[in-house]
Amino acid sequence: MGKRVALVLAGCGVFDGSEIHEASAALVHLSRGGAEVKIFAPNIEQRDVVNHLKGSPTEEKRNVLVESARLARGNIQDLAELKADEFDAVIFPGGFGVAKNLCSWAVDGKNCTVNEHVNATLQAFHSAKKPIGLCCISPVLAAKVFPGCEVTVGQDKNVDGRFPDAETASAIAELGCKHICKNVNESHVDKANKIVTTCAFMCKAPLHEIFDGIGTMVQEVLKLA
Repeated sequence: MGKRVALVLAGCGVFDGSEIHEASAALVHLSRGGAEVKIFAPNIEQRDVVNHLKGSPTEEKRNVLVESARLARGNIQDLAELKADEFDAVIFPGGFGVAKNLCSWAVDGKNCTVNEHVNATLQAFHSAKKPIGLCCISPVLAAKVFPGCEVTVGQDKNVDGRFPDAETASAIAELGCKHICKNVNESHVDKANKIVTTCAFMCKAPLHEIFDGIGTMVQEVLKLA
């Protein structure tokens, strides 16, 4: 029987929701791994709505659950309804929506607050010793909720201009966590906490390399489940 995995989204679109390629890559690798997946998102208003053609905010109001339903092809549930005992693992794709809607990292950095249902989900899986997979910016959720854990968001220096957000690694260290430097096609496994992370679009890399890196994260999550 395949592993039961919950996938948590933060909207639809890199600048104000879940990064679409990351969400799709996670779903493809989970499908290939024989997992049974259910998708969730918090039923809250987005922090902002960005015109992805212009790269600028608009005056629109959108709902995270409604927008995430686009990625889920309509098959999605309110995150408040997620019960950890019904799943073997949980995965969070990245995108600015994680840092805007699932927590306030985009505004407050290491002093951010985490959405109550996101926090409850992370705590429930961690307490049950079930694996948590995170990619791109979403490892900051684990860094905020689980002091002392190990995560990666890629490199801690902007190597060859490929890691423009390398300062995130320093903020993670300031939270009392250990940042592990990894390449885009790799993931890191914190065995003690069963947290698996990969940098994805925190690295400027070809899409297939990001896809492969997310694949290693999914594979490690399924091994731990």
